[in-house]
Amino acid sequence: KRSWTNYIHGWQDRWVVLKNNTLSYYKSQDETEYGCRGSLCLTKAVITLHEFDECRLDISVNDSVWYLRAQDPDHRHQWIDSIELHRADSGYGSESSLRRHGSMLSLTSATSGYSATSTSSFKKGYSLREKLAEMETFRDILCRQVDTLQKYFDSCADAVSKDELQRDKIVEDDEDDFPNTRTDGEYLHHNNNNNGSKEKLFQALSPKGINGIDFKGEAITFKATTAGILATLSHCIDLMVKREDNWQKRLDKEMEKRRRIEEGYKSALNELKKKSHFGGPDYEEGPNSLINEDEFFDAVEAALDRQDKIEEQSQTEKTRIQRSSPVPSGDAYSSTGSHRFSDKTHNQSAPALIIRASPHDVHRFSTEVEEMVQSHMTYSLQDVGGDANWQLVVEEGEMKVYRREVEENGIVLDPLKATHSVKGVTGHEVCHYFWDTAYRNDWETTIENFNVVETLSDNAAIIYQTHKRVWPASQRDVLYLSAMRKIMANNENDPDTWLVCNFSVDHDDAQPTNRCVRAKINIAMICQTLVSPPEGDKEISRDNILCKITYVANVNPGGWAPASVLRAVAKREYPKFLKRFTSYVQEKTAGKPILF
Repeated sequence: KRSWTNYIHGWQDRWVVLKNNTLSYYKSQDETEYGCRGSLCLTKAVITLHEFDECRLDISVNDSVWYLRAQDPDHRHQWIDSIELHRADSGYGSESSLRRHGSMLSLTSATSGYSATSTSSFKKGYSLREKLAEMETFRDILCRQVDTLQKYFDSCADAVSKDELQRDKIVEDDEDDFPNTRTDGEYLHHNNNNNGSKEKLFQALSPKGINGIDFKGEAITFKATTAGILATLSHCIDLMVKREDNWQKRLDKEMEKRRRIEEGYKSALNELKKKSHFGGPDYEEGPNSLINEDEFFDAVEAALDRQDKIEEQSQTEKTRIQRSSPVPSGDAYSSTGSHRFSDKTHNQSAPALIIRASPHDVHRFSTEVEEMVQSHMTYSLQDVGGDANWQLVVEEGEMKVYRREVEENGIVLDPLKATHSVKGVTGHEVCHYFWDTAYRNDWETTIENFNVVETLSDNAAIIYQTHKRVWPASQRDVLYLSAMRKIMANNENDPDTWLVCNFSVDHDDAQPTNRCVRAKINIAMICQTLVSPPEGDKEISRDNILCKITYVANVNPGGWAPASVLRAVAKREYPKFLKRFTSYVQEKTAGKPILF
């Protein structure tokens, strides 16, 4: 069964095992004894069938997603039936225990939260506690006043009872006296102590006479105390109303905050689900890609920026190491240290496009190579500055980059042409470092790996190379024939010209694979050396030479990358490549003998 490992390696063969409601995978059947690379419990797994690919199924548990691809639709159907059978036999025994555990945690959290809220509310209720303390004081005062008034009323009741007894006794004493009978039938009482008894009675009933209590003063104090209690109660009610309003506002804020948090949580959850699938095959370059053109461009640009940063750090480290290491003397490819300038050209006069003779340059692709060389020397050196079909997209100093927009069946096939002038190097040196694979990794930063499939001659080879993947674009590979030629001039006044041409070919040892998209190329680097005569009989130095470079590229990238992204990447990468490569040649040739 094939599994999607990551966006770099794509679909890979893996050994998948379904056992005990668990899906496990191994790198191969031979590595099962070393343990699985990963596993999924199928109890809560969600199986999704792809809309377009009949062999693919996706299995997800939370944010973990496995992308699987069977050999054929029938094989996929068998896997689905087996997985569903295991899920049905396993049951869901652990669901209830997990739910109870969550409820206990929620209850504990709610209790602790309530305690914290209560403590906070009491801290903020100081004025209310103060008023409650005042009411407590009023209550004590009121209780004492009630006790005092109760004693007063009890004393009054006792006094009335005593007065009634005394009155009854006075009446009985009066009846025992001999009264005088008046003619009108009334009796005259002659007891001289009668007035004195009444005065004593009235004195006993006087309020001030009962334990020294001032009833009027106590009544006024009682009214003041009850008024204070009512005022304090009113203040407490106001505080409670304000607190109620504050709590309501806080509740509203908390509810609004909770609503926002819930919305943010849902949004984050959706984003997390989206991100967990973002590295999958549905979000890479393809006819049914779910990523839009703007997101595609942003992702490619971010990946290129990261590569540039890594390359810059690598170059800085190389420069530091080179400065600390001694520089070897001499030259690897020339034993001639200097040249004398003369009127004679370096090459004998010959018809144009005659290649420097070599019995080892003949091979089975010789005809195709000569046709490519002839085509480039005829058309690539033509000036396109005034052509309306060519657009000047980049101009930096001596370097100019032109582009002609061409699309075929939705695929961008824009021809690109760049011109540049570099001092201190010859065309032979530039073509030498561009063609020789021994120096390829020194200046080429986009290649992941390469190998020489077949050496055709001393100056021709078939090379297969894969380029670093820039997600979400698919990885590209290219198989091409690379040949270097010395172009003979018509007359001695024509500049010394060298050419390297790279064009796609087919080879049995490098067939296209599903891992990469095979790109087609037709590239040429044409270099002409111009020499200015030194003063007098001085030797030619690097100050007297100038190399005019013409770089043409016709690339069919294949695949489904958006046209705007391809054009933006080409506009960014081609000038950067040309500047980096020419600077590398200048550094490598500095202080070395000139190679004409």
